[in-house]
Amino acid sequence: MTTLLVWLGVMLIGGLGSVLRFLVDRTVAHRMARPFPYGTLTVNITGAALLGFLGDLALPKDMALLAGTAFVGAYTTFSTWMLETQRLSEERQLLPAFANLAVSVVLGLAAVVLGQRIAGLI
Repeated sequence: MTTLLVWLGVMLIGGLGSVLRFLVDRTVAHRMARPFPYGTLTVNITGAALLGFLGDLALPKDMALLAGTAFVGAYTTFSTWMLETQRLSEERQLLPAFANLAVSVVLGLAAVVLGQRIAGLI
């Protein structure tokens, strides 16, 4: 793939990942209506599973870049996860803050393994 096509692909596919992230986050947050950041947790866990799945496939370099970096990178969000955790701690909600860290890491790793196992079945 030419460099220009890769850049265009990153912009378009990354944009799709960003929009999907927004939709999933808002939908989950609206349905849960809790101060805990369930929307971000859902996005990051599903993104970890997808990246584990993609990482276990034998994709061509440019396709792996577009799927993994552009789509999943735009879909998931480390910075929002950290900001929401910090805000919980500022509000003295220490148990939810630490739960957000621990649950995100544990479920994220489990999701990667699950994604890899599913890809291995294909």
